Amino acid sequence: MSKTRWIKDNLKPGEEYAGIILGKNGEQDYHLILLPEEIERSGWDKAMAWVKAGIGQLPTLRELALLFANLREKFKSGWYWSSEQHAADSGSAWGQNFDYGGQGYTRKSYEGRARAVRRLPI
Repeated sequence: MSKTRWIKDNLKPGEEYAGIILGKNGEQDYHLILLPEEIERSGWDKAMAWVKAGIGQLPTLRELALLFANLREKFKSGWYWSSEQHAADSGSAWGQNFDYGGQGYTRKSYEGRARAVRRLPI
């Protein structure tokens, strides 16, 4: 099946195909799909609650890097939350800046943006 046909068969209205994430440490490879919903002025806890309400999932740092590389134009300028907390600082979480592409961590109370993704195993 061609990539174009696969996309047509598997994407819902408003979704964008981001690319393939290769599994690491024995995890399965998967297709990453960017969902159309976005929230603004959201701390990390609010963003996590938003996706847990059935929207999708917050992207990992690896996924945010792929989204920046392949779908940067689908994001507003600024900071987007990842699903990953900082290992040594429980009050902080990681994210991606869509102005210049840098990744870093900040306090969970910072009001950034969040986009949801879904994953389709290969």
